[in-house]
Amino acid sequence: MLLCDGEHDIETDATAMLLVLRGLIEPCEKGERPSAWSVLRKFDNAYFPLMNLMITGKCNLNCLHCFNAADNAALMTEWSFEDVCGLLDQARDCGVLGFQITGGEPMAHRRFLDIVREIYKRNMSVFAINTNGWFMTQEVLDELKAIGCNSEMRISFDGIGFHDWMRQRKGAEQSALSAMELCLQNGFRVQSNTQVNRRNVHVMMPTAKLLDDIGVQGMRIIRTTEAPRWEANASGACLDLEEYYGSMLDFSVEYLHSGLSMDVESWQFIGLLPKEHSYYLKPVKFAEGQYRDGGHCCRCAHCMTAVTSEGEVMPCNQMSGYFLKHGISMGNVRRTPLRDLLRDGDYVKAANMTAGDLRSADGKCASCPYFRFCGGGCRALGQLYAGDEDHLSFAHEDVTKCRFFEGGWYQKVTHALSEWTNLSEVAKL
Repeated sequence: MLLCDGEHDIETDATAMLLVLRGLIEPCEKGERPSAWSVLRKFDNAYFPLMNLMITGKCNLNCLHCFNAADNAALMTEWSFEDVCGLLDQARDCGVLGFQITGGEPMAHRRFLDIVREIYKRNMSVFAINTNGWFMTQEVLDELKAIGCNSEMRISFDGIGFHDWMRQRKGAEQSALSAMELCLQNGFRVQSNTQVNRRNVHVMMPTAKLLDDIGVQGMRIIRTTEAPRWEANASGACLDLEEYYGSMLDFSVEYLHSGLSMDVESWQFIGLLPKEHSYYLKPVKFAEGQYRDGGHCCRCAHCMTAVTSEGEVMPCNQMSGYFLKHGISMGNVRRTPLRDLLRDGDYVKAANMTAGDLRSADGKCASCPYFRFCGGGCRALGQLYAGDEDHLSFAHEDVTKCRFFEGGWYQKVTHALSEWTNLSEVAKL
């Protein structure tokens, strides 16, 4: 890579030819140079190639389960265009290549398209946009295509007959479905982010069929968890873990025989790949023989920095309401340069925590026979269930994974889905 400067001849060998055949590199003539995107760069901070950026906390809906808030007070924080451009400069100079844009409702930001445009001006890209779809129009999609943005559209849809209730806005359901269809017509990949709880679990299968019928490529079913706002608004509606695992396994078996082709992932549980006739298990972080102490507890947090509309950095934006409620801060880019936050400190330690670090810090994990498969599970969930323990330790077991393995759910799933290929094979349990 250092020799690829448009001046030196590099002897062609078998490795280089293989990379050419795979389309990863190409021969160049004298004087041609790598693009600004592909040139080798070095950074003195921990490397996080992606950023989950909440450009605004404002939203046109008032979702009962919003994880961004500590209570039902409206979130009004938002990045100004000038300040977000400064953050984009810092992100570029720290090695960030791609963004997931989220909110609130990101399209409620009056400079939404300008922010996307500024990302591409800096040779970075947007790989996903989280949206409720309310503001999705042909004009918006035309602008995105003109910018060169072909991001995945992750549109919230909480089930036939329940979306308006969860989003507290009449017409939200039809708006979301119309947005999905419009995005698909324009060649954008669409994923549905679907909340599941005791009130709507019975419509997951008809909802999946509806989404598959209109051409949605992916459905992510998310257990509506114990976020502060959800507890206040719908106490008793949260599926407990046994209910969740059981209902999602029943759904998976029915889906297996439905003939539908859309990929479906049940949060922290099962991913279904019908075209490949296979599935994977989210609690299995390390398949048989793959465990190593140096493996990261959260592969997502290890590669993607989350920044809230208030400027707070955290391992994932799903923790924002919890952090707000408990007064937790791991650093703020409005007060401290991003590079400094990515060099050292609480945030970097949490994002880069390894399975070995967790095993050394948590007695239950250290003695657990399943640890070599789950690696301690999700750090956000571990923190949620830590109670009044140290909020910045992130060294508490994820009890959802304990329940999965200790409750025999690995065996239940593999038996129920025996017709499909298990991509998360571990030793016979």
